[in-house]
Amino acid sequence: MTAIKHALQRDIFTPNDERLLGIVNVCKAGKKKKNCFLCATVTTERPVQVKVVKVKKSDKGDFYKRQHTWELRDLTEVDAKDASKENPEFDLHFEKVYKWVASSTAEKNSFISCIWKLNQRYLRKKLEFVNVSPQLLEESVPSGESQSVAGGDEDSLDEYQELSTREEQDIEGMMEMCEYAISNAEAFAEQLSRELQVLDGANIHSIMASEKQVNILMQLLDEALTEVDTIEGKLSSYEEMLQSVKDQMDQISQSNRLIQISNTNNGKLLDEIQFLVNYLDLSKGHIRALQEGDLTSPKGIEACINASEALLQCMNVALRPGHEKLSAVKQQQHLFAELRDTFARRLTNHLNNVFVHQGHDQSSTLAQNTAELSLPKHSPLHRDLLRYAKLMEWLKNTHKEKYDGLSRTYVDYMSRLYEREIKDFFEVAKIKMAGTSKEAKGKFGLHGSSGKLTGSTSSLNKLTVQGSNSRRSQSSSLLDMGNMSASDLDVADRTKFDKIFEQVLSELEPLCLAEQDFLSKFFKLQQHQAVIPPLAQPETEELDGGIQTRISHHTEQRHSLSSEKDMVRLMMNKLFQSIETELNSLIALGDKIDSFNSLYMLVKMSHHVWTAENVDPASYLSTTLGNVLVTVKRNFDKCISGQIRQMEEVKISKKSKVGILPFVTGFEEFAELAETIFRNAERRGDLDKAYVKLIRAVFMNVEKVANESQKTPRDVVMMENFHHIFSTLSRLKISCLDAERREAKQKYTDHLQSYVINSLGQPLEKLNHFFEGVEARVAQGVREEEVSYQLAFNKQELRKVIKEYPGKEVKKGLDNLYRKVDKHLCEEESLLQVVWHSMQDEFIRQYKHFEDLIGRCYPGSGITMEFTIQDMLEYFSSIAQSH
Repeated sequence: MTAIKHALQRDIFTPNDERLLGIVNVCKAGKKKKNCFLCATVTTERPVQVKVVKVKKSDKGDFYKRQHTWELRDLTEVDAKDASKENPEFDLHFEKVYKWVASSTAEKNSFISCIWKLNQRYLRKKLEFVNVSPQLLEESVPSGESQSVAGGDEDSLDEYQELSTREEQDIEGMMEMCEYAISNAEAFAEQLSRELQVLDGANIHSIMASEKQVNILMQLLDEALTEVDTIEGKLSSYEEMLQSVKDQMDQISQSNRLIQISNTNNGKLLDEIQFLVNYLDLSKGHIRALQEGDLTSPKGIEACINASEALLQCMNVALRPGHEKLSAVKQQQHLFAELRDTFARRLTNHLNNVFVHQGHDQSSTLAQNTAELSLPKHSPLHRDLLRYAKLMEWLKNTHKEKYDGLSRTYVDYMSRLYEREIKDFFEVAKIKMAGTSKEAKGKFGLHGSSGKLTGSTSSLNKLTVQGSNSRRSQSSSLLDMGNMSASDLDVADRTKFDKIFEQVLSELEPLCLAEQDFLSKFFKLQQHQAVIPPLAQPETEELDGGIQTRISHHTEQRHSLSSEKDMVRLMMNKLFQSIETELNSLIALGDKIDSFNSLYMLVKMSHHVWTAENVDPASYLSTTLGNVLVTVKRNFDKCISGQIRQMEEVKISKKSKVGILPFVTGFEEFAELAETIFRNAERRGDLDKAYVKLIRAVFMNVEKVANESQKTPRDVVMMENFHHIFSTLSRLKISCLDAERREAKQKYTDHLQSYVINSLGQPLEKLNHFFEGVEARVAQGVREEEVSYQLAFNKQELRKVIKEYPGKEVKKGLDNLYRKVDKHLCEEESLLQVVWHSMQDEFIRQYKHFEDLIGRCYPGSGITMEFTIQDMLEYFSSIAQSH
């Protein structure tokens, strides 16, 4: 085993920088005895890697080769099978269990002990040793072969060092110099001992020779110490000399420091005086402008603005500690407070007069705009007042009470003006909406010179016009929410209403936006969220005759921005409090004139709401129009519900044929009008929902009328009306009704087929009954060729039935059928030829079916029909042409 171990170390492990520490000769359990070796190795380089290598003898030659390698850290369990008895079998648990049989129990024990030691020394992982004797799991291993195999080499791993190449060359050279080294080892050892003694003597002589040099070095060190003492003495004398100079310099430094302090104090005093003079001094021109400046001319207003800004800047100066105790400062602050109060009073009185004058001086403008549908423009007033915007901002920062009073005065007087203007504007709109002034008075109960509308619901109902018996009049009355027939309100009337309503909204929109923009600019109110600066605008208040400056915090400014938005909204609500009421009144009037007007109003109002929200979602105009839009949408829903209700209440005549139902043509007119109105509209979704409700109601009520019809067959009512619905939806291409369009087509096709089948049973009635009996016998189990032996269905009976239907009788029956179909169908839908062609196809199908039954049930009888398919085609063609 030792020879094999050395051979394996030399040939396999040394080239890979590995050392073989344990080996065992094994074979696999339960198979043919193919011997191999399991080797425990470690690498010579750090970090040390421990491996278990399977080595097998090559089949082609007398050498060994690696077959498999496992890392020892992958080993989880070692099973020795039996700890008390000698058993050469053992298992190693790697990624799977490997079962081995060692050549001897001693080799197995030695190998397991080697693995345990390697794990303890290099890995110290939790490795299970099962059925292993505790004696094997110890540091010391009994002497013998196993020690030489595993323990001795493993313990000497760290002590052994391999000779380098140079060391090998030196030993070889020494042995060549002493040729007898191999043959006479004692002589070689004596020679080496003598040479070592010679080297030791030389070392001792060298040490003794260096003693003189050491003595010389010590002498030099003593001389250097003496020089150092001399230098230290000189330095001490120099230090005493410099001490007196230091005292003199300290005195000079103290004197300079006092001079510097005096200069600094004088500079600070000068800065304070210059600060007070620069920031607390108001020029005489500014004082004169504040006291008696002209607030009517542009130059005077500009001078007052400059003076007020300079005064505010002086009042907002952040005084340093102690300044307020100076009598001059107190005097200036008192002067500033008087100037502020005087100018604020003058400005407030002047603007109050302007507001009152503008509020009463609009009569001429109102008279000019009464005859035409337009609102007076307030841009000149806004332009004149915006010159005072900076002064209003100054007033807001200095006298909040006067500022609030001015805003109340403006709202009070302008709200009266706007109320008169808006009221007159809407009266003109109502007159134009109803027609000319005389027509409006006659139809709607207009009273007074101003043309004020006082018509109630009852007076508006007088607009109802009794329609004729035409289908258009009937359908309109079913779809119209009011009592007016749509046939009396042509496209021009609706277009006129649409233009008037659009003009009303177009006049209101710029008026509200301009007023809101003016309020924000004139009264300095924030409409949008502003970026908050590090410090808010300073606010001032008078305390004990002085001015104290206070800087607001960020939270206070946020609250201020929110309150300013609320103030703009509140002022707009007071100024235009009548707009929403007037709009709702106008919408109610338009809805009573014609329920279709709700479609126009919904589209127009939605567009203006969308435009207003894009400009400013929180604006007064956006909020007001949004509220009115809810009312318009509610009227639109009522219109749709009313149409559905009228469909359900429709009654048909029992003496005349039904034809196209009035609410079917009414839905067509509604859809055509709605598609025109809602083209590219924002509220298309509302129309789609209404479409679905209406079409379902149409479907349901068509079936209801068809079931109740006595004069016209049910299939004809369903066929004609669903064909009309399908044609309408196909022509208009309403995407949300694609499913209903397909359903209408299916219903039309089904009822057409049903009507054709039911009608064709009459011309050949006996023949039909005969062949139905034949099919019944076949269904009961009678063979087809035996049917002719049945008494009721023999050949004689068949010939008798066929003779009853010669060509002339068939043509006569078809002619009667054509007349009957013509009576059932209406002319408007033009389905007669379609139905007649379908009957022709169905008749041919029945003919072929009869011939097929004759061929199968009466083979070889030679029985045929009295007429051919070509005869039938001629009958159908001649009948259609004759009518």
